[in-house]
Amino acid sequence: MSTNHTLHIEKKSTINSTVIELPASKSIANRALILDALAGGKSHLTNVSEARDTKTMQRLLGSDTPIWDVLDAGTTMRFLTAYAAVTTTKTLTGTKRMQERPIKILADALKELGANIEYLANDGYPPMKVTPINQQVTNKIAIRGDVSSQYISALMMIAASLPEGLEIELTGHIGSKPYINMTMAVMKAFGIKAEWNNHIIKIPHQQYQATEYRIEPDWSAASYWYGFVALSDNAHVILKDLKDDSIQGDRQIVDYMTQLGVMTNFTTDGAQLSKCEHINEVAFNFTDCPDMAQTVAVICAAKGITCQMTGLESLRIKETDRILALQNELAKFGANLEEKDSTWKVVPTTTETTNDLIEFETYHDHRMAMAFAPLSTIAPVNIKDPEVVNKSYPRFWEDMKKAGFRLSEL
Repeated sequence: MSTNHTLHIEKKSTINSTVIELPASKSIANRALILDALAGGKSHLTNVSEARDTKTMQRLLGSDTPIWDVLDAGTTMRFLTAYAAVTTTKTLTGTKRMQERPIKILADALKELGANIEYLANDGYPPMKVTPINQQVTNKIAIRGDVSSQYISALMMIAASLPEGLEIELTGHIGSKPYINMTMAVMKAFGIKAEWNNHIIKIPHQQYQATEYRIEPDWSAASYWYGFVALSDNAHVILKDLKDDSIQGDRQIVDYMTQLGVMTNFTTDGAQLSKCEHINEVAFNFTDCPDMAQTVAVICAAKGITCQMTGLESLRIKETDRILALQNELAKFGANLEEKDSTWKVVPTTTETTNDLIEFETYHDHRMAMAFAPLSTIAPVNIKDPEVVNKSYPRFWEDMKKAGFRLSEL
């Protein structure tokens, strides 16, 4: 698919029986790749994500170049910054947007441990030069728990490699707890013991062990198919190999969607999605699953469901300011996202479904493209810059065709 094109999707209100093979979780894959590197690179990893972020991680870990360009991959930037701090001197950089995404909290923690970090443009932001820890200065650090769980996960993964191990105190409110639990689960698979009690994570010095590890299908990718089922007149979708027992926090979408009109039945084949009744007013906290917010906002806006949303603060520092992006794009079909203090309210559209074409901007954000694509069940849709899905779900448009949608480039 060409860069900077527009993708036209014809309206299709029903989805016949379709089996979707989701991409692997890039969150799990990126953790496993770092841990495998710390274990000596001899693990056998299967079902590794085809997402661009993960391919970028693989490519950089396998290169001896002095400069690591992570492109627009935030997780890759944060994990590799910590990895460099215990391995080798590297300069880390990325896209213009990546150079606007803060890393000071993580960098300050690494400097406290003994790493040297030199900002090459703006203080607290990439690009930066990381010189590894020569001598561990302390084995106890404190870091805010409410900014990005990726900072915490990055520190956790290198902790066992430090001569004295590491005790991490999480201060204030702790957001995205499932991602911290995910990190602990993947570390355990590579032979590392860690404890998390209240606000304290303790990881003693240990040796990572090479292992065989299969990466789960991606629950974030699954959420968009919940959107298609919720907004269609009739649908039957099977998400192959998706399991109820997952280490991913975005499995929470199952419980949210039972209120928004989608029932999930787990079988040996995977998750079977089918339509059910929805309720008209809901309230969800996205602190532990912020990547679900765009999907849920679009579903509620289009189905006439008023939704109170909390826990969206981290959305401002993602691939784009996702709150502003949602406000702009929801307005195109008569819906609003109202903000008051730390609560956001989806006020749904009151206009009747029409066949009027709606064109959506994606803001260089893969989740904007995929969250708004299910609106093609109620109207023809144009998606600008459609190749953004390569970041996490490169086969997304092909899977839509598999489900019977007609897509064409403009």
